[in-house]
Amino acid sequence: MNRQVVLLSNPAAGGGHAERAAARAAARLREHGIEVLNIAGASPADALRLARETVARGVDALVAVGGDGMIHLALQALAGSGVPLGMLPAGTGNDQAREYGVPIGDPESAADVIAAGHVATVDLGRIDAEDGTSRYFGSVLAAGFDSLVTDRANRMAWPRGRSRYNLAMVAELANLRPLPFRITLDDGTVIERPLTLAAVGNTRSYGGGMLICPGADHTDGLFDVTMVGAMPRLKLVRFFPTVFKGTHVEHGEVHTVRSATLRIECPGISAYADGEFIARLPVEVSIAPRALGVIVPA
Repeated sequence: MNRQVVLLSNPAAGGGHAERAAARAAARLREHGIEVLNIAGASPADALRLARETVARGVDALVAVGGDGMIHLALQALAGSGVPLGMLPAGTGNDQAREYGVPIGDPESAADVIAAGHVATVDLGRIDAEDGTSRYFGSVLAAGFDSLVTDRANRMAWPRGRSRYNLAMVAELANLRPLPFRITLDDGTVIERPLTLAAVGNTRSYGGGMLICPGADHTDGLFDVTMVGAMPRLKLVRFFPTVFKGTHVEHGEVHTVRSATLRIECPGISAYADGEFIARLPVEVSIAPRALGVIVPA
């Protein structure tokens, strides 16, 4: 019996880039003798419905075509299901593809990885919000300065693309202030201090390669929690480039802990995970050990 994989995509995303990548990957998978089905929802909610129906029906893999946002959507259907996630990177950040060594910018090579079918079992994070909703995430939950920047960028109609985020960052730097965080760890430790941001990492990077949690291990059953203390704006501007190298953890203002569960509180601050808005704080965050199979290079 032929293997069957389903490609989950959003044709409206990335100016059609995802759609073109899906077509190239599908052709390559068929060369491997794999049956390929394509699904694309009219909205995120519709795409999630289709993904859940696909997983319930049973397939050999659900392949997320796009960036970390599309993977985030797929995770809501795949967590704990036993159906593995395939990745066809066609987004801007592609942090999860980078984490697992999936080729970026080469749909045929990514399809070859999917065809080989080597599955690694990894952890996921789970977020429980005050409104009773729950979401899974694969990479990093972020709250603080970076989420304020994203909040502002999402409210802006102009400019388009990365420039909008950069402009939002400049505006938030002008408004920079210490944020009163309270973080409760699984052993009962309470960390109550002003922070610039807090990041909860199941994997190492977010934002297109920023190694905010450089020691995170997606198989150890623990989060790496990176807390960046309050600092003046000029120092913060000099600090941010070190995040791309992961050397920011050597700064005295940065404190890292590991925990399987935590509660994060900070008035007026949003939590984002895999680049997607999740909820306003407070949230409860917990590891879901070995909740996902990911198709990775052998």
